[in-house]
Amino acid sequence: FHLKSTSRPEQWFWSCSASPEPEPNEEKQLSASTHHKFGTNFQKTSLVLSPSAPTSEPTRLTVHDVTDSTCSLRWLAPEKIGAGGLDGYVIEYCKEGDTEWVAANTDLWEKQGFVVRGLPVGEKINFRVVAVNIAGRSPPATLSQPVTIREIVEHPKIRLPRELRTKYIRKVGEKINLTIPFQGKPHPVATWLKDGQPVDPKMVNVRNTNVDSILFIRSAEREHSGTYELVLKIENMEDRATINIRIIERPGPPVNVRVTDVWGFNAALEWEPPKDDGNCEVTGYTIQKADMKTKEWFTVYEHNRRTNCTVSDLIMGNEYMFRVYSENLCGLSEEPRMSKNTAVVSKTGEALKQVGFKEKDMACAPKFTQPLVDRSVVAGYSTAITCSVRGFPKPKIVWMKNRMIIGGDPKFLMQNNQGVLTLNIRKPSTFDAGKYCCMAVNDLGQDEVECKLDVRASAVHTKPMQS
Repeated sequence: FHLKSTSRPEQWFWSCSASPEPEPNEEKQLSASTHHKFGTNFQKTSLVLSPSAPTSEPTRLTVHDVTDSTCSLRWLAPEKIGAGGLDGYVIEYCKEGDTEWVAANTDLWEKQGFVVRGLPVGEKINFRVVAVNIAGRSPPATLSQPVTIREIVEHPKIRLPRELRTKYIRKVGEKINLTIPFQGKPHPVATWLKDGQPVDPKMVNVRNTNVDSILFIRSAEREHSGTYELVLKIENMEDRATINIRIIERPGPPVNVRVTDVWGFNAALEWEPPKDDGNCEVTGYTIQKADMKTKEWFTVYEHNRRTNCTVSDLIMGNEYMFRVYSENLCGLSEEPRMSKNTAVVSKTGEALKQVGFKEKDMACAPKFTQPLVDRSVVAGYSTAITCSVRGFPKPKIVWMKNRMIIGGDPKFLMQNNQGVLTLNIRKPSTFDAGKYCCMAVNDLGQDEVECKLDVRASAVHTKPMQS
């Protein structure tokens, strides 16, 4: 007892009495009274106390989840808690057949759920939960049977990339490298099949990891085409994914190309598809024509999807041959197929009278078609005089000044360009003035033209004298 708020020192007598010993689980009564030194009974107090006892066991203990190293437990509070209250829980476990229980928590656990960690894989474990209060531990709540700590089993699942869900097409000689991710636990076993049979390791390289499988072909060939299947297994569970691989190349040439009809300026062609399509659909044909005289090939049609066509705008009187290429995703066939026959475009209407070819005599005497023109120039400035002449055989050209032949004087430059004659005079002086004549001579005759050239002295500017 603790006395509080006494006003002055006085002498008090305190006494305490309890009820007789009760039966178990019965309430106890404690009485207290205070007496003054003169014997006066000042106050009497009674306190009823309940007995302290452990709670009942926790209820509805169940297993919520099990992994390869943990076990999750759940339970409900005890039905009877009593005056001592509930401080927390202790979770314990032991292997089947053992008697030594191990506490999973070091401190009291207040929640009604706990995850026991660090459990050995494959062992059978017993679990129990004990409620604890001030009076001690409650009876344990124990699972009816042990729990097997097993490895997590995750169904195998192949994550096939989107581009592999349709037909996978590659050209001959290209490299193939397919990576197929997957998941599953424990680690699944991956196996590749081609057309229902295990793949040949000499033709296809396969590398498997814990998370994916890689199919590798260094240089693709036609025989690599087929249906590939990836099989993923975990014990009796499996998953499958199918990949259609097609290796293609250029097609062969068409078959039996022939001219079936010729009318007017047109010719009809027919042919048959190639025997070897290159492991791919033939998308069209390219048709070319050539005149039998020139043997030069010209493309008539490209990407023609039918196995026939009509070639128009042929020239009357000519004979034509044809050739056809096949085409697929890889391109045109390496070789064309020539037509078995030719198309002769016959002449229609009245027959054209053949007239013998008479070669024209081109020989003629020289004749000036453009004469020389009189010029008046300033001394010191280069000038030129021009005329033109025709004649066959090519005439000889002679330039003269005042009826004197101009020789190799470097002052004069004579040019002849396809019959256009030019005499260039470099910086003429008054001495170069006079009559210039051009004469053309061949075996059939001669002709000449002349002109007058005046050379004026340049004006001299004088400075006036100052007075």
